[in-house]
Amino acid sequence: MEGISMLNKASSSSSPNKAIERDYSHLIHKVPPGDGPYGRAKYAQVVEKDPEGAIVWFWKAINAGDRVDSALKDMAVVMKQLGRAEEAIEAIKAFRSRCTNQTQESLDNVLIDLYKKCGKVDEQIMLLKRKLRLIYKGEAFNGKPTKTARSHGKKFQVSVRQETARILGNLGWAYMQKGNYINAEVVYRKAQMIDADANKATNLAHCFIKQARYDEARLVVEDVLQGKLPGSDDAKSRKKAEELMLEIEEMQHLQFFPNLPGLSIEDDFVDGLDRLINEWAPVRSRRLPIFEEISAYTDQLAC
Repeated sequence: MEGISMLNKASSSSSPNKAIERDYSHLIHKVPPGDGPYGRAKYAQVVEKDPEGAIVWFWKAINAGDRVDSALKDMAVVMKQLGRAEEAIEAIKAFRSRCTNQTQESLDNVLIDLYKKCGKVDEQIMLLKRKLRLIYKGEAFNGKPTKTARSHGKKFQVSVRQETARILGNLGWAYMQKGNYINAEVVYRKAQMIDADANKATNLAHCFIKQARYDEARLVVEDVLQGKLPGSDDAKSRKKAEELMLEIEEMQHLQFFPNLPGLSIEDDFVDGLDRLINEWAPVRSRRLPIFEEISAYTDQLAC
């Protein structure tokens, strides 16, 4: 019933006034001209701010063969915004065979975002590896050295080298989500060799910290704090680097207190301090007088 009502709502927009509005909307809002289902879907999405109605028209566009490539991608994005990522994944899997070869790569990018949204890390890793294989085989970007990308309404050129580093960064992050910091480290190292930046550097440092390799982590973080990497002046990356440096200093400080039990004012406290002093003090004295006094006092308390 809900689907029927949505169809009725979408169909009701076919009044003469609405048709006139759609004719001019492509000039103002860059909505496709005409009265086809894809144009109506974009009008519902962009002008009317009606995502549910837009999804109905996107489905109509796919079934009618009206700009299927764009309709499927746009519908998946709208579904993700509505919290229907699982449905969007199934839609792409079911209908991507109707799309051109030139669209498959961008559909993969949408799928990766959807997998991330759903917490499907294994699927994300598998797809990222497949994209890397395409790059190594020279099949990425349809065999071209660059491609045109879009972000926040602006177009820019992306090289194969930049795309490889981006995919490696995403793969490293996916491994981190699985707690596989060894694989993540290897991937981030390769990404930094290709196209280094502060964000990937802080993630690499995080991998070192998780492996208790604090000196290596410190060197990486210092590069960010000293502005040696692109993106070091980004507020988010700098804040992350500062937090990691504090964590490194804390963990290295704790290394000076190996195997210390939880401190208390009872015998554990005395024994722990005793072991610590024995490590630092000359061999001539196994116990300092003050610890003899504390031990005697705790013996009395035990009585």
